[in-house]
Amino acid sequence: MQLTYVFSELGNGLRRNVSMTIAVVVTIFVSLTLVGMGLLLNAQADKAESYWGSKLQITVFLCNQNSTTANCVDGEVTGPQKEAIEKVLDDHPEVASWRPQSKQEAYDKWRSAYVSEDETEQRVYDSIRPSDMQESYWISLKNPEQFMGIKSQVAGLEGVNSVRDLREVLSPIYFWMNVMKWGAVGIAVFLIFAAVLQVGNTIRLAAFARRREIGIMRLVGASSLYIQLPFLMEALVAALVGVALAGAAIAAFMYFVIYGMLRPTSNIMPYIDWGDGLWSIGWIAVIGVALTLLPTLVMTRKYLKV
Repeated sequence: MQLTYVFSELGNGLRRNVSMTIAVVVTIFVSLTLVGMGLLLNAQADKAESYWGSKLQITVFLCNQNSTTANCVDGEVTGPQKEAIEKVLDDHPEVASWRPQSKQEAYDKWRSAYVSEDETEQRVYDSIRPSDMQESYWISLKNPEQFMGIKSQVAGLEGVNSVRDLREVLSPIYFWMNVMKWGAVGIAVFLIFAAVLQVGNTIRLAAFARRREIGIMRLVGASSLYIQLPFLMEALVAALVGVALAGAAIAAFMYFVIYGMLRPTSNIMPYIDWGDGLWSIGWIAVIGVALTLLPTLVMTRKYLKV
């Protein structure tokens, strides 16, 4: 196989179809950026739910040595008190399931969210130890609208410092996260479909422009792969440029929005990090390459009849 010919045809093809190639690159770039944003929003929603709980959960915080509520007159929650609380959770009809969270787990979650660049604030955060945190029970409900029974019953037990129900506050956050996530994914699906059509048009025009060369190659017995390879490489170039631009957009979002604006100024929840950003870029790279190479293989078999 003469690679010189393949690369020569690659350059000729890109020059002949420069406007179509640019259109494919732009469509791939926009669609993959939206897919990446949808993946990041999904990761952020998972982190928020892990930290705050879902709309189907309430959280019971137990007494520690610093608690001053009426149920905590004896200080730290005792073993018998925890057994009584757990029995109520096991038997109550509104409870679907529950899980305990230790002080160390609570501390690790808190540290993942409360990080500050201010030295004074950071010294305050560093002075807090796992022993200062509260043990808790995370309760999943059978019905999000039926929770007052378990909430009122548990709130009156000895050893319970407070019961947190943030569903009214968190529901709008989860709602808009889901709207943005599925909106980005929905628009991306339409754009991906448009990209597939554009790849098909590009292949059709390129095959028409090279019909004489392709006919000669068929006559001399050129293999199918040899004829298809320049088209596949054109599609791969368009895919790599589109993926690179989309990856740059995701990286810019992480750098300027997440690390530049949200993380330094807001500690309401743990935010996505560079690991999530790289995970998103990896997925859009796979999608971008498949988005162009698979339609190209199909279209070349159709239009080139190899």
